[in-house]
Amino acid sequence: MPSICFYFKVHQPFRIKNYTFFDIGSEENYFDDEKNKFYLTRIANKCYIPTLKLIYELIKNTNFRFKVTFGITGTLIEQLELWAPEVIELFKKVASTGCAEFTGETYYHSLSCLYSKEEFIEQILMHKKLIRSLFNQEPKVFSNTELIYFDDLEEILYELDFEAIITEGVDWILGWRSPNFIYQMPKGKIKVLLRNYKLSDDISFRFSSREWDEWPLTADKFAYWVSQFNGNGEVINLFMDFETFGEHQWPETGIFEFLSALPFEILKQKDLNFLTLSEAIKVYPVRGIYSSSYPITWADTERDLTAWLGNEMQKDALERIYSLEKYIKNKSPQIKIIWRKLQTADHFYYMCTKWFADGDVHKYFNPYESPYIAYLSYRNILEDFYLRLKIS
Repeated sequence: MPSICFYFKVHQPFRIKNYTFFDIGSEENYFDDEKNKFYLTRIANKCYIPTLKLIYELIKNTNFRFKVTFGITGTLIEQLELWAPEVIELFKKVASTGCAEFTGETYYHSLSCLYSKEEFIEQILMHKKLIRSLFNQEPKVFSNTELIYFDDLEEILYELDFEAIITEGVDWILGWRSPNFIYQMPKGKIKVLLRNYKLSDDISFRFSSREWDEWPLTADKFAYWVSQFNGNGEVINLFMDFETFGEHQWPETGIFEFLSALPFEILKQKDLNFLTLSEAIKVYPVRGIYSSSYPITWADTERDLTAWLGNEMQKDALERIYSLEKYIKNKSPQIKIIWRKLQTADHFYYMCTKWFADGDVHKYFNPYESPYIAYLSYRNILEDFYLRLKIS
């Protein structure tokens, strides 16, 4: 009997100001509070509040058979505490049903796994503490920033008491195999749940596209597609940004009506149900090894790091921010917080040039006119930060 596992990534960064050369040495507040509040309140009203209310009702109205998993970052929680605390209360309300869980994350949605093992571990522990304090849960499934996965993470995650990691079901790694089964990392210590990118993207990207030959996507049609894996799959992992509902896909597209009907259409199908990710790894056996010695992500058709490390600007910015680690250790907590906020992957995403001419979804919530302005603002901030750290 196949199970559907919904995972929603819930994240917003602390965006930095358009910081000029003339601000260096005179402006210590690097983050654009006005813009961050604007984006956060808009997303809360368009997505978080209506979707969480709907999910709560769906859980109750399906007699607690509808289940979801959230991957929520520390940077988002901090912004919600500042500007939309009612959203945190809604997350708690959904979690109180016993039908929602939270994955482990890097607190600052950073790329620390590529640059600093010590910082990577510290951010995971910070995030665990946050989830424990807010929702009284101990995450057992890990969701790395942008679903980054590579084999060397296995020992780290095992030592941190995780049981599984989620990542992309990459075709050239799977070969003839299906993403709709449980796998494990090479040493067998950590299980792996793989995103079914086709079905996930049908909702998150193609839902409102009238050029798509399957438009309009209805709940009964989607439930039928999922039912076709009965006998040839055990877990159907639907991983997507939470902002899919109401923000990426506007209410006018019918996305909320689709979500309202989907659990009931799924449960009508023979032998289909919903599980959280931690439930799935207990129910189903491991069917093979999933291995990649180099990092993969859920980004784009390349499934690699080029969205964050694809040009010299991005590489320079990342190398510079992580080179400061040795200077940060004995500094004040506030300095450490600034350093960590500057690690958030979005800053480097905004410097990406590979889509700049396309105007596509990757520019969503991008506050910059060009990747070059994003890089210059970031570099100017680093120059000021060097002065504060007294680095020549």
